[in-house]
Amino acid sequence: MRAIAIRGEGEAATIHVSDMAIPVPAAGEVLIRVVAASVNRPDVQQRRGLYPPPPGASPILGLDVSGIVVAAADDVRWPRPGDSVCALVNGGGYADYCRAPAGQCLPLPAGLGFIEAASLPEAYFTAWNALMNLGRLGTGEALLYQGGASGVGLAAIQIAARLRGARIVATASSAMKRDLCLAAGAAHAIDYRDAGWEAQARDLFGGGCDVIVDAQAGPTSQPQLDLLADGGRLVLLASHAGAMADVNTRFLVRRQLTLTGGTLRPRSPAYKAALASALRQHVWPLIEAGRIRTHICATFPLERAMDAHRELEANRQIGKIVLILDPEMAGITSHSE
Repeated sequence: MRAIAIRGEGEAATIHVSDMAIPVPAAGEVLIRVVAASVNRPDVQQRRGLYPPPPGASPILGLDVSGIVVAAADDVRWPRPGDSVCALVNGGGYADYCRAPAGQCLPLPAGLGFIEAASLPEAYFTAWNALMNLGRLGTGEALLYQGGASGVGLAAIQIAARLRGARIVATASSAMKRDLCLAAGAAHAIDYRDAGWEAQARDLFGGGCDVIVDAQAGPTSQPQLDLLADGGRLVLLASHAGAMADVNTRFLVRRQLTLTGGTLRPRSPAYKAALASALRQHVWPLIEAGRIRTHICATFPLERAMDAHRELEANRQIGKIVLILDPEMAGITSHSE
């Protein structure tokens, strides 16, 4: 089968197409013939050597796919061969065939094709985990989402708005991205490159923010803790701005604040299966009703995965970038990059 391999670690130029053996599903797993796979920032970090796959995971890039199940272990009741699914995987998505834990598979929402479905799992599993499990977002609470025009950001804004009626402020780097955040359900969108963004956020929230979701960390950590109301929660999805931060722990204790991390990949299949169940119950009906939407900004053939990574690294994307492995099944004749 075709699969994306990496020559060492580092720049996007290390990416190339290689011929690899088709994987065999283990107990509790299915084998998916991949139609489309989305490109995520953790893929870039893994390529750089900053986000190694957990033990037992495929070294091939790719954390979510859509396609058709072609084989299933004997202990799997659903999905079965012939079923169309999208799935969160632990690696291996940039390939013609990919193993997936059955509990991490979801049906394609009615009305969506394989391209749109491929953009859902990593974004929505991550968003749900950050908001509901870690952030414990309550009805009507105030949410600050940093980088709201990312795939995870748009998913989180829509979940928070539709299911919690949250008061949302999002940050984004361009007017176009901020407009997209507002269309998704944010009440306000501000430019995080503005030196006064913290003061703007403080004015908008008044009494403070209940939940902040951020992927930068580093020097932004304490300023974000300063924005929280008593009992507030700061959820860090990554640490792109730096691994270390000076944090006032006495401030944390006195104000009953929570500072937590949200990396999902090392979590157990049972944990992720519970997320899949929650999404199928609460989010999939909203997608099928058109109340929650995914935003695809570009598609690339598998052979151009290098270009897809460069697009993501340049921070030009608005929403999701998707690789197409089977153009016929995906229903396209040309790519939209």
